[in-house]
Amino acid sequence: MARVPISFSSPPTFSRRALHWQSPRQHDVVHCGTTWSVPRISESEASLAESLVAVQGGTAPLVQALKSTASQDVSCFHFPGHNRGKAAPSPFSQLIGSGAFLHDLPELPELDDLFCPKGVILDAQRRAAELFGSFKTWFLVNGTTCGIQASVLATCSPGDYLVVPRNCHISVISALVLSGAVPKYIMPEYNSLWDVAGGITPLQVDKAVKELEEEGKRIGAVLVTSPTYHGVCSNVQGIASFCHPRGIPVIVDEAHGAHFRFHDSLPSTAIEQGADLAVQSTHKVLCSLTQSSMLHMAGDLVDVDKVSQCLQLLQSSSPSYLLLSSLDAARAQLSESTNIFDEPLAMASTAKDQLEIIPGISILDLTSFASDFPAIDPLRITLSASDMHLSGYEADDILYEEHQIVSELVGTQAVTFAINLGTRLQDVQKLVKCTKLLSEKYFSANRFNFRKENNVRSPLEQISVQLTPREAFFSKKRRVHIEESLGEICGELICPYPPGIPVLIPGEVITQDSLSYLINVRQQGMTISGAADAELNYILVCNL
Repeated sequence: MARVPISFSSPPTFSRRALHWQSPRQHDVVHCGTTWSVPRISESEASLAESLVAVQGGTAPLVQALKSTASQDVSCFHFPGHNRGKAAPSPFSQLIGSGAFLHDLPELPELDDLFCPKGVILDAQRRAAELFGSFKTWFLVNGTTCGIQASVLATCSPGDYLVVPRNCHISVISALVLSGAVPKYIMPEYNSLWDVAGGITPLQVDKAVKELEEEGKRIGAVLVTSPTYHGVCSNVQGIASFCHPRGIPVIVDEAHGAHFRFHDSLPSTAIEQGADLAVQSTHKVLCSLTQSSMLHMAGDLVDVDKVSQCLQLLQSSSPSYLLLSSLDAARAQLSESTNIFDEPLAMASTAKDQLEIIPGISILDLTSFASDFPAIDPLRITLSASDMHLSGYEADDILYEEHQIVSELVGTQAVTFAINLGTRLQDVQKLVKCTKLLSEKYFSANRFNFRKENNVRSPLEQISVQLTPREAFFSKKRRVHIEESLGEICGELICPYPPGIPVLIPGEVITQDSLSYLINVRQQGMTISGAADAELNYILVCNL
C-alpha cells in the first residue's frame, strides 16, 4: 500500500509575555463515510519519506520546549517543592537521576496547557494525529483508562445503552458507573483449553443492537476491545459498517494495538477501519512512559468538544510533563524510522516457528477460535505447556525462577510474551532455549501420565444482571462468606489482574461458574483486584 509522505510544520512562534501563538499549521479534515481512507506507514516510498522526516519530523516540540525551559537560569518560586531537583529526595534521585527532577515542571506558559493547548502541546498532538491517521489526537496522562472513560461519557447519557463485550477491561465498568449507562453485554468466543476469550463479531453486534431497538432502547455507543490482551482482533470495519448508518459511534479499546499502523505485516488499526474513537496505550509496545496514552478521533458522530470536556473532568489538573513529553518523543521515534518494526516482527516470527515444534508446546493462533477473526497480533506469543501437565502458572514460575524469564501475562493454561521495540535477540533466543529445556524435563517424564482435565468453565457464559453497575456501586452492601454468596447480587468489582477482565461486576448475580473460577485462580496465586477482601474469603453483596 503506497504511503503518503508525513508532513510536519515548523514549531509555532511564542511570546511569553503576550501569550500570543502564531502557528502556520493547517489541519485538513476529510470525511469519507464509514471507513476513512488512511494511508498506512509502510516500506514503500521510504527514501522520500525519510528525507522529509530528516528535515522536518525529527524534532519533538514538547521535548524541546521542556529541555529549553529546564535549562533556564531562573529563580524559581513555583511548584513542585523539589524546585527543579534542588531538594529532591536523595534515595529517589540516586535511583532515577537528577535529570528527571530537573524536567519535572508544572504548566509554565512556555510549556502550554494540556486542557487548552495553543502552543507546543497543540503542535505535538497535531503531529501525532498526522502520524496515527486521525482527525484529532489527545495526549493522556491518566492512562488508557481515562480515555475509555471519556469516550463513554462523551457518547452515553444516563440510561443509554452501551453495547460491549463481557470480557472488556475494568476501565469500561468504571465508565458505566461514572456515566450511568446500561451495559448490553456480548459474550465473546471462549476457548476453554486455553482459558482465553477472543473478540466479538459484526453478527453479534447486529443481534445486540436490533434487540435493543426492538425494545425501544437508546444506544449511546458500541465498544469493542481489539486487540485483546492476547492479540486477537475483531472485525472493526464490519462493526462500524453496521453501526454508522444507525448513527451509533464505535469506540475501540485499542490499548494493545498502538503499533499496528507502522508495518504492513501488522493488523489494520481501528481508525483505518472506521472507528470513531480509539484509545491506545502508547506505553505498551511503543516507547512512552508507563501511564501515558493517546485518544484518537475520526468522523463526525462524536462531539469533539465534549470529548475534551470529559478528559478535563477525568485527568489530573497537574499533568506530568515527563509523561506528556514521552508521548511526543515516542511519536518522533516512529517518525524517524519507516522500518522500526522489521526486527521485532522477524524475531517474533522465528521464535514462534521454533517454539511450536518443541514437544509439549502449543502456540495460540487464529485456528484456536471458531469465529472468523481477521487477525492476531504477530508480536504476541502465547504458549501452553498443558501437554506437559503444567498449568500456565507452573510454566511461568519455572521460566522465571530457573531461567529469569519474565512474561507479560500468565493464566490458568497459558503464558503470554510480548515482543516489542526493546526486545533483544539474545532474550528471544533464551526464551526458545529454556522452553526446550522445559520440554526435555517435563514432557518425557509426564507423557504417559493421565492428562488432568480443565474443569473450570468460562465465568462469562451465564450471567444475569439485576442492577446497573452504577446502581449496584451506590447501593448499601453487606459482607458474606464466599461459599454463602451464590445467588446474591455482587456489590464489588472482582477482577484477576492481569489481564484486568472482571469476573464479577457490581449488579451481576453471583454464579457457581464465577465462584469456581475465582477460587481456582486464587489457589493458583493470581492477584485478585477490586475485592474488599484481598484473600477473597468474603464478598460484598448488595443489601436489597
